[in-house]
Amino acid sequence: MEKIKHQGGSPFNPDPVGYKVFRNVKDYGAVGDGVHDDTKAINLAITSQNRCGGGSCASSTLSPAIVYFPQGTYLISAPIIPYYYTQLIGDAKVPPILLAAPTFDGMAVIDANPYIPGGGGSQYFQATNNFHRSIRNFVIDVRQVPPQKQQGTGIHWQVAQATSLINIVFEMSAASNTAHQGIWMENGSGGFMGDLVFNGGKYGIWGGNQQFTVRNITVNNAQIGVYSLWNWGWTYQDVKFNNCQVGFDISTGGLTTTGAQAVIDAVVNNTPIFIRTSQPSNGTLAGSLVINNAELTNVPVAVGVMNGTVVLPGTSPAVRTKTIASWVQGNVYSGNNGQAVFTQGNVAAPNKAGSLLDPEGRIVSRGHPQYEDHDVDDFVSARDHGATGDGVTDDTAALQALFNEYSACNIIFLDAGFYIVSSTLTIPAGTRLVGEAWSVLAGKGPAFQDQKNPQVVFRVGEKHGQAQGVTEITDVVFTTVGPAAGAIVVEWNVREPEGVQAGAGMWDTHIRGTNLEGSTCPQLGTGPYDPCYAAFLSLHITPSATGYFEGTWVWLADHDLDYEGEGQITAYAGRGILSESQGPVWMIGTASEHHVIYQYNLVGATNHYMGLIQTESPYFQPKPAVPTPFSLNPDYHDPVPYEGNASSWALTVQDSHNILIFGIFIALSFRDMCGLYSFFVNYSQDCLNTRNCQSQILNVDSSADISIYSLSTVATTYQLSIDRIGLIDQKDNINGFASTVTAWTSG
Repeated sequence: MEKIKHQGGSPFNPDPVGYKVFRNVKDYGAVGDGVHDDTKAINLAITSQNRCGGGSCASSTLSPAIVYFPQGTYLISAPIIPYYYTQLIGDAKVPPILLAAPTFDGMAVIDANPYIPGGGGSQYFQATNNFHRSIRNFVIDVRQVPPQKQQGTGIHWQVAQATSLINIVFEMSAASNTAHQGIWMENGSGGFMGDLVFNGGKYGIWGGNQQFTVRNITVNNAQIGVYSLWNWGWTYQDVKFNNCQVGFDISTGGLTTTGAQAVIDAVVNNTPIFIRTSQPSNGTLAGSLVINNAELTNVPVAVGVMNGTVVLPGTSPAVRTKTIASWVQGNVYSGNNGQAVFTQGNVAAPNKAGSLLDPEGRIVSRGHPQYEDHDVDDFVSARDHGATGDGVTDDTAALQALFNEYSACNIIFLDAGFYIVSSTLTIPAGTRLVGEAWSVLAGKGPAFQDQKNPQVVFRVGEKHGQAQGVTEITDVVFTTVGPAAGAIVVEWNVREPEGVQAGAGMWDTHIRGTNLEGSTCPQLGTGPYDPCYAAFLSLHITPSATGYFEGTWVWLADHDLDYEGEGQITAYAGRGILSESQGPVWMIGTASEHHVIYQYNLVGATNHYMGLIQTESPYFQPKPAVPTPFSLNPDYHDPVPYEGNASSWALTVQDSHNILIFGIFIALSFRDMCGLYSFFVNYSQDCLNTRNCQSQILNVDSSADISIYSLSTVATTYQLSIDRIGLIDQKDNINGFASTVTAWTSG
């Protein structure tokens, strides 16, 4: 990364010419020799040029930054504090070491949301609005900090959506009195993390957050691998515990509880207890737990309680290995039966399409491509080939020429900027596209105005079955410059090559709308509709496509990130994610929020794995009710709303098969497992007390073949409907703040 020519900018920054997006910490005085204290130099690289942070700026997209660390050892004596819209990136080939000094003083080596001294608990950023952060490619070593001190913490990670931790090793004391922690988080609304290793410590992860997806973590020699204080839904995929005392330690019971923990594909070795809850369930729902495909070796207790009760025995001296195929604790449903069966035991394992699995029979797991083995000559710059990214110039022709010439042979580097296109831009199959601090590609103009004649803005792969090739998009934001009532923001047509699983995908890449501000689109919807349209459809995965989508946030903004006080707005995007793909499709740590008609819509789809997915309904609904201000369009398989004063569907499934959803969180609208949220009625939260902000929220037609685990909803009367008739009532599944269905299968 340090060898690439960095000429990206931020065109809407107050100093668009002089502002630096890419910052090498050594240019700011860091030495990286493990002797000199580099703390001040690193924080200078982060904060210089009046960036957003310090407790005086709640959010901003105008000062993005990559803060780059070449290989070396950086001595740290106080927290590194990443400001808003910051990526901390180490050398991917030889990750740098952040070495906490013996006298280190602070909450964590990296503190993503500091508490303000004397501020009565206030922080730099509001936890559930702390968007757009990434930390990747580091070794964080706190072993010089005395073991009994909690200052030996790697990362304080109190964050929300569009955030990621990637390729990080945490080195902690393994002493018996260790208080060291790898990751500590007490609040937020995430989020994705993956490809992490924790060595030693009291805790690998100490976690409390509304929802999160965790993929591919290894915890070695910790006292507790993961401590869960509270959540509404977390999904752990591909987890390995080696020589720990407890794998998962889960706080259960009460309003603030671990509501839903879902674990798929775990390998546990020489760990006395795999999962331990603080309170027994006593035969009722008190924290939902799902285990799928866990391999245990020398693990005497698979599931236990703090009081010593063994709920599920593990291995024994005579039988030293055990596989848990499918086990749950919570309320289980099947088919058309709306009566819960509390289950603390084995249940039938879901069908998993072979195309979704790796050779070991686990859900495919693929990390963020970083091209660390490529030479700088393998990259071509968008700006070197005529694109300006200045937020004004029409870059359609320059970008299309760039993709046409170089997609098959080079990695395209989209220098930081805001690139306008005025007609459909085709990104050919075989493209490897790398953004810089979330480079923005934005559709604008007359071509995208007519919702009766919607047009694709960004077409990934030639249309309908002809597009095949390794296609990777990372660190990009796709958007529109509103109004854009007829914009299909991204149409995904590309298909992975034979034999290359997850060979077509997006990582840390997001979709949103822009240029819809509070002065034009005020909070209570008192303005006209026409200037406030963001999109017709955000993401369309077409029938012949395959896709691996990791950490993708599809968000219609409910507030203005660049307005003082983050003022709320009322804007309109018709549809979230429509998938007609025949698979395989993996949606890992994705979210879709605030679209009018639906957030996720599966139509004729097959062979999908989705976990965790998170949604929110628009804050303004049901005034107006679905589909206003759009019209239902049968050409795009729009689902029929439920009867009455309808709000959007969080998830609707039509004529689809081999669908596995492992964690979903749904709300009517809140700052946010599958997590489906519904927290507002026309911007009021009074309905939270009666848990009836929305009547129905997830609909499956009677022909679908689908398995849903760890479904949490907030303030929705019916958690699941069949053919738009409410089936599962939330009152039977109250589980702390949310309501949770541990498992439902269609047949």
